[in-house]
Amino acid sequence: MPLPSADELEQLEEIEKQWAVKAMHHAETYYNLLECVECTKLPLTRIDDELYADFKDNFPHINVEKLDEEWFKTPEAKEKWRNFITKYEKKVNDYNFGSLLRKDYRLGYTEENTMFAMRTQFYCIEIARNKLGLNKIVYKGTS
Repeated sequence: MPLPSADELEQLEEIEKQWAVKAMHHAETYYNLLECVECTKLPLTRIDDELYADFKDNFPHINVEKLDEEWFKTPEAKEKWRNFITKYEKKVNDYNFGSLLRKDYRLGYTEENTMFAMRTQFYCIEIARNKLGLNKIVYKGTS
């Protein structure tokens, strides 16, 4: 396979920058919501309950309090998630878009506390955190 031309590389770099801006905007918007809406009352999708139940059934070992990023990178985890995510292609908007996910729910989006995830993974983890009340730590309430 031939190497991409300089023009193609510039286009790929631009696409990557656009993805990063969109992913960061999504993360900032979500975190701002957590600050002003009590997490147990914050729906993320129209099928939160279905996603949460399916996630718990398929990934009971995942500790949503502090994610093991290395596990997510294993071939087994990637395959299992790929099969899981595909089921939601028609049910979850942007189901396979890249998203930023906090590894430790107690911390914000920092370079050390952020990992790449697919949008459906993001929803599963954050829906679980919200239902368990973990994200209350971010909530500032009304002033």
